[in-house]
Amino acid sequence: MLVVISPAKKLDMSVDDRAPVTLPDFAADAETLAGVARELDHDDLRALMSISPALAELNAERFAAFGTQPVKAAALAFAGDTYQGLEAPTLDDDEMAWAQNHLRILSGLYGVLRPMDAIEPYRLEMGSKLKTEKGGSLYEYWGARLAEALNAQA
Repeated sequence: MLVVISPAKKLDMSVDDRAPVTLPDFAADAETLAGVARELDHDDLRALMSISPALAELNAERFAAFGTQPVKAAALAFAGDTYQGLEAPTLDDDEMAWAQNHLRILSGLYGVLRPMDAIEPYRLEMGSKLKTEKGGSLYEYWGARLAEALNAQA
């Protein structure tokens, strides 16, 4: 059984000593997409994500530094309502191991994440119309690969 949830826009990237973190399966794709987003100016980011100028600036900085920023386990980094309910910081090692095997997070940037996959701070929703070599949206970029990955893990 797999439980699939969405990422959160809100992040808590404060230091956390929980280890080990794992590498996302689609880490190379995240680098590619961050590189595409890095080329966008603030106005383009603002329009792409429907965000304020301040958030556009923050995310431009994040994409510019992508690959060099501190990382944190996905389930501990996301801080939206779902993740507050999950209470990942309170999970013991056995509970986190169960989550690692049965919980997946769909991400516009990282594709499919496991709870302990290392992520950098970012904002890129799956519905974004980011133009890549594979098309005009992240749905086109990812194609069937995410469904195939989830089916293989189920």
